[in-house]
Amino acid sequence: MTTPRQAPNVTLPRMSLSPSGRRVWPLLLGALLLVWVISQGVKVIPAGFVGVVFSSFSGVKPVVLQEGIHFVVPFVDKVNLYDARLQEVTLAHDAPNANDSEGAIRARSKEGLDITADVTVQFRIDRARAAVLHKELGRNYLQTVIRPQVRSKVRDAIGQFSAADIISTQRQAVEASITKALRDVFSRNNLVLDSVLLRELRIPESIAKAIEQKQAAEQQVAVERNRLQQSSISAQRAVVEAQGAAKAAIEQAKGEAQALSLRGRALRENPQLIQLTVAEKLAPTIQTVMLPSGGNFLLDLKSLGSVGATGTTTPAKTTP
Repeated sequence: MTTPRQAPNVTLPRMSLSPSGRRVWPLLLGALLLVWVISQGVKVIPAGFVGVVFSSFSGVKPVVLQEGIHFVVPFVDKVNLYDARLQEVTLAHDAPNANDSEGAIRARSKEGLDITADVTVQFRIDRARAAVLHKELGRNYLQTVIRPQVRSKVRDAIGQFSAADIISTQRQAVEASITKALRDVFSRNNLVLDSVLLRELRIPESIAKAIEQKQAAEQQVAVERNRLQQSSISAQRAVVEAQGAAKAAIEQAKGEAQALSLRGRALRENPQLIQLTVAEKLAPTIQTVMLPSGGNFLLDLKSLGSVGATGTTTPAKTTP
């Protein structure tokens, strides 16, 4: 049986600090502690965020920290970051993990028909009032305000319109009504509404077909009404043209009558014009020349022609 060998004793050299070294180490440790404490009071607010300071002594401070470096009281002030960039919430049937709080909005139209709406709401927090938002709502404002209010206002807006109007001509009016109602709610809760987007509105297929047939019938009626109006306009145009033609004929007759009246008056006042007129009418067949009224005789051109041929002269007949 062998006895265990004992390990040799090793003597370590003793380190002794000089009096100056004993003073340096506490100072170094104090400096490191001070740097660490100061670093706890330096807060950096990232781009697009704001900081809300909560003091253990005074509660939420009203001053909101904007982007950049800020100094707070270490271990007393706590900075809560809020995303101030544009955000959106979508309530749709095809949303990821859609459930009762995330899925599409089911509403009823003015006549009581079921309508399903997919909606996207874009918003941001009010940077200047982020402290009030933190104090009154906290970070859970999506669940406490936005989603329930969006559902409520969409149902209210859809209930003001008929299904036919919603899916045809009044879609923008529905969006405007929802936007106005939500803007008031968001403003009261220190949020800023950017836009409301109605992604899709769905109604039962049977109702959609009935509405389409009704709209087609209304369009046909409008076409027929337009044709009737065109026919009425054509008839009115014909009446107006006939009245115009009648008035023109009347005016022409009046003009002719007035011309005859003036001509008769002129003949009465100038009897010589009668002889001139008769001569003009008979000139092609009767060769008679009317001499001036002072001569008081007519000249028979035929007799003059015969005299010229025989060489004798026939006295002209004088009128008394």
